[in-house]
Amino acid sequence: MSTNIILITGASSGFGALTARALARGGSTVYAGMRHTTDRNAPQVEAAQAYAAEHGVDLRAIELDVNFQESVDAAAQQVLAEHGRIDVLIHNAGHMVVGPTEAFTPEQLAELYDINVLSTQRVNRAVLPSMRERGAGLVLWVSSSSVKGGTPPYLAPYFAAKAGMDSLAVSYAGELARWGVETSIVVPGSFTSGTNHFAHSGRPDDKEVEAAYETKYAGLMDQVATKLAALAPPDADASMVSEEIARIVALPAGQRPFRVHIDPANDGSEEVSDVADRIRREFLTRVDLGDLLQVSGA
Repeated sequence: MSTNIILITGASSGFGALTARALARGGSTVYAGMRHTTDRNAPQVEAAQAYAAEHGVDLRAIELDVNFQESVDAAAQQVLAEHGRIDVLIHNAGHMVVGPTEAFTPEQLAELYDINVLSTQRVNRAVLPSMRERGAGLVLWVSSSSVKGGTPPYLAPYFAAKAGMDSLAVSYAGELARWGVETSIVVPGSFTSGTNHFAHSGRPDDKEVEAAYETKYAGLMDQVATKLAALAPPDADASMVSEEIARIVALPAGQRPFRVHIDPANDGSEEVSDVADRIRREFLTRVDLGDLLQVSGA
């Protein structure tokens, strides 16, 4: 049984909540980060407490708003104060928007980038110093097949933000390797069962432009969502992602995969990523940085 101390962001619902429960079932102490724990997400806090009691696991909801450094720092400091370490950090928090790209204001794109990309930097700056000091740890990033796979219209701001996060993860992998800190990137495809991405997605602020696009692309987003659902096998569920994350975390240090895809619809992301990751390995080797492809001491 694993005894990892784990901090996961965006764990009030969807992949995050499922992953927190799967990791707790595996024997880890899991801090399920979520915002508004005393009001809007109070039911989610109660649900986590009930799950922990029912299954006899160590699952703890913790206030963690990835948009504010003070909240992130407080959460990390609480975990470190209670256990002296964080073994696994999981970047899961994110937000989706749908609609014609032109109809989103620059401020909306900046806000989306903040939630999906800058948030990971806030959390890293709070957690990585302790991992580097110990010379051990795992940072697991929940990416998206949209980064390198099929990219239907009306999702561009989200796709761009996830691509930015994925690029950060790749660079961080090399920069953390000599500290003994591992990186794994988990790439889910489009899951329409078990998540609420589409249900909770944002819309453009510029309704006039959005309406103009509707004259040429009427019902496009509904068409895309319907087709994505049809591409996936009937048994494809978000729990496939949480179970894979739990499997990766349970592997011995130094043996976790760099990138794993869970994409029932098979949008081509894995094929493109295989090439990109191979080029990365070959290039680092050519410039005499091949040691960065494996954590120090592994």
